[in-house]
Amino acid sequence: MDQLKRVLAEEEIQKRVKELGKQISKDYQGKSLVLLGILKGAFIFLADLVREINLPDLEIDFVRLASYGREDKTSGKVQITKDLEIAIKDKDVLVVEDIIDTGLTLKYLEDYLFIHRPRSVKICCLIDKTERREIPIKIDYYGFRIPRGFLVGYGLDYAERYRHLKSIYEIVR
Repeated sequence: MDQLKRVLAEEEIQKRVKELGKQISKDYQGKSLVLLGILKGAFIFLADLVREINLPDLEIDFVRLASYGREDKTSGKVQITKDLEIAIKDKDVLVVEDIIDTGLTLKYLEDYLFIHRPRSVKICCLIDKTERREIPIKIDYYGFRIPRGFLVGYGLDYAERYRHLKSIYEIVR
């Protein structure tokens, strides 16, 4: 059984999500925005975030990328397992991710999205984790900077476990 140490409480997460929603609403006022969630990890964050964004012209789509599988480190190979379903040409896209670790997955997705010619692509992540960053990524909105640790809860998982937890924990081995 894994040992879990709480890193962020549910209340801290919800407060920060509200702040992010308010800032995104302000920054995209008068624009049409596509929130693009990365499955599976970002679905809880995206659901909470979208309810805090006050924009009349808002679309939501999801992509699914695979690079971790059932391991605790990336394979370094990224593949799209669920593609876009809406057109993003000439639209502002905000990619919503649970955690940015090495940067490989996000860089791959950014390059892929630009093939579809959006007006802009920005990044919003709940957790910016810098410990294993291999590729510099410009993060436009982030919830928390946590330098290290294997994190679970609030959508983050280890081998498909722990996503349901309302707070964020570090697995302590």
